[in-house]
Amino acid sequence: MPAPSTLSRLDLSGALVWREILAMGIDSLRADKLRAVMTALGMAVGTAALILVVTVALTGKRYVLTQIENVGTNVIWAEYSGISSASSNVAAADYLTAKDMTAVEQQVPGVKEASPVMNMQQRMVVGSGKEQDILVLGVDPQYQQVRRIIASAGRFFDQSDSQSGNKVALITESLARRQFGSLDLALGQTIKIQEVPFVIIGTFRESVDTLGRSEIEDDTVLIPYSVARSMSGTPAVNQIYFSMFDAAGIPAATEKIQAVIAARHRPESVYNVNNMTEVLRLANKTANAFTSVLLLFAAVTLVAAGIGIMNIMMATVHTRIHEIGVRKAVGATRRAILLQFLFEAVLIALLGGTVGTLIGVGIPVSIQIFTNHHVPVSSLSAVIALTVSCAVGIGFGITPANTAARLDPVECLRHE
Repeated sequence: MPAPSTLSRLDLSGALVWREILAMGIDSLRADKLRAVMTALGMAVGTAALILVVTVALTGKRYVLTQIENVGTNVIWAEYSGISSASSNVAAADYLTAKDMTAVEQQVPGVKEASPVMNMQQRMVVGSGKEQDILVLGVDPQYQQVRRIIASAGRFFDQSDSQSGNKVALITESLARRQFGSLDLALGQTIKIQEVPFVIIGTFRESVDTLGRSEIEDDTVLIPYSVARSMSGTPAVNQIYFSMFDAAGIPAATEKIQAVIAARHRPESVYNVNNMTEVLRLANKTANAFTSVLLLFAAVTLVAAGIGIMNIMMATVHTRIHEIGVRKAVGATRRAILLQFLFEAVLIALLGGTVGTLIGVGIPVSIQIFTNHHVPVSSLSAVIALTVSCAVGIGFGITPANTAARLDPVECLRHE
């Protein structure tokens, strides 16, 4: 119970000065430290959970979006899908060709780089191993930039190799390690594709592991498209990749590419032209939904903490009935009593909220310091956490405070 001297410091007009409210709230918490600490503990857990939930959500969202961006948000790809089901005519396949790529580069503004992809499934002997199925892709030198391919050892073939028809190749890292022992040992080795020897000039990997959901497999060999074209004897390609200067113009460019390709082929032929914009939008939506679910769990924790504050404050009102009677007898108004108990509830909530905020911010900061991994910490989440703590204190403290303010002073003074 606060000291009598503190209780008597009243404005006779019926309103407590805010400084006096603060002093009384602190005196009340000091009078029963264990009660204050145990009540604030639930709020600390809820607040820390709120901040950590936001941190985890931001980290996960950033990781997913970074992975998608590394695949290429400014990339558009086109591929032949088949004949329209509405068409009754049975016709030969109408595949894409390198001339479609050239037409798009000429007619669609904003195309930065482009590359055809010719898929050739081959059985070959790599190194000293047994004959096995290997995916051979014929691509242009620009394929490295369009698909963000990383040449982990050696180099990627250039325009000179393509124009000269040099028999050079790059193989995946996994294939190099399995067949030659290491990436460096693979350089300079010879592989045969349709009995034609190719010199390995580099090893490569995708900038993001697509888990086999792209045209690149674990055992893949890249060769110049000009060489693949002469070996296959067909102009047909499986995909055409385009990268654009401006990512904002991707949707419009996608439609234009679709129109250019459709105009160059039979009406019944169907071509899929896609980009990563929709995937990025879906990833954003999924991440936000995931964050909302986690925030819901954190909110439940805060509500539980708020209920704890309300129960403790109701018990506090019961144990301080006599004090309330004395204060009303010397001139304290209902508003003064309500503000005092409401402020005590808010003070407990803010105490727990401050501790929880320090914990919630401290954990990701510690991870950054000790593991050197960047974990995004939102300063806004700390502000929101403290604001929510204050709101919980007011929301769950108003009922006990109102109960105390409505007590009959005569009955209070009779209470033992």
